Amino acid sequence: MSETHKVTINGEVFEVKLEPDGNSWKATVEGETFNVEVEGDTSQTIAKPKRSRKKRKKSGTVSSSIPGKVITVEVEVGQEVAEGDVVLILEAMKMQNEVAAPISGKITEINCKSGENIEANLPLVVIEPPADTEN
Repeated sequence: MSETHKVTINGEVFEVKLEPDGNSWKATVEGETFNVEVEGDTSQTIAKPKRSRKKRKKSGTVSSSIPGKVITVEVEVGQEVAEGDVVLILEAMKMQNEVAAPISGKITEINCKSGENIEANLPLVVIEPPADTEN
């Protein structure tokens, strides 16, 4: 399993492909391969930064990151939906995309209609989670 990293040597940036090779590494730079020996344990790959595992609260607001056209709205105000249910179908960049509910709950607002052109990052559908559940 190889990994690619950007390395700066004497102020010059190189893209280096590293691949473990027994007790050493194969380093490929600009098409040329070098054998790199490292003192100590080389059995593990280069450590990657750990991501925070905090559980983020999900929003009940459904929006599109790009402008498009609403093909159909699949829900109505007051309707209960489960996380992952399709709430609308949006055409963007000549592709139809099913837009799913990010959380379970009740539809409280619908701010678009079928056939309408929408701008990016506007709230299209708002879902209110059940009062007894925290997402």
